[in-house]
Amino acid sequence: MLLVGLTGNIASGKSAVAEIFAARGATLIDADVLARQAVAPGTPAFDAIVRRWGKAVVVADGTLDRAALRRIVFANPAERDALNAIVHPRVETLRKALLSAARDRGDGIVVCDIPLLYEKDMSARFDRVVLVDAPRALRLQRLVKERKLSRPEAEAMISAQMSADAKRARADVIIDNVGTRAQLEKRVADVWRVLMRDADRLGAN
Repeated sequence: MLLVGLTGNIASGKSAVAEIFAARGATLIDADVLARQAVAPGTPAFDAIVRRWGKAVVVADGTLDRAALRRIVFANPAERDALNAIVHPRVETLRKALLSAARDRGDGIVVCDIPLLYEKDMSARFDRVVLVDAPRALRLQRLVKERKLSRPEAEAMISAQMSADAKRARADVIIDNVGTRAQLEKRVADVWRVLMRDADRLGAN
């Protein structure tokens, strides 16, 4: 099994790349999906979040107000660290269970979509690390236009992450997402062929 870490700073297009990999046959384990599962109402993480930040981060249907929580934690690194300390251990437990199941099935390529892969010093766990990147100005534009964030909020989210240059220096493969969807799909197809070759070699050893 070839274990691939997929990462990229916010609004780089990492989720689009993950979808393309999955469509080509990769087993996808998405940290954002796991994080939502980890903080569902009734979970220990949900209860811990409400104890710390109160009912202000809960909406009428009883789920977390993710936008309100995001505004809190991206304005204060200490608050962000506190949230990560609650959520990340639960996400890691869920990820390990899915990886174990993938190994038992004999899956060929498993892609773990992890936004904070480098920030959490997880790169050594993977056979290959694929970074999706786009210029900061373009990512800022995407956050404001597509996600309807205020410019200060978008800038705070971008600044909270490790610089793209630092990540580019460490990645095994870089996918620049600066053009059309068709251009992105071609770049991902090229990378997929390399990953398939690497998986075949790994299986032969």
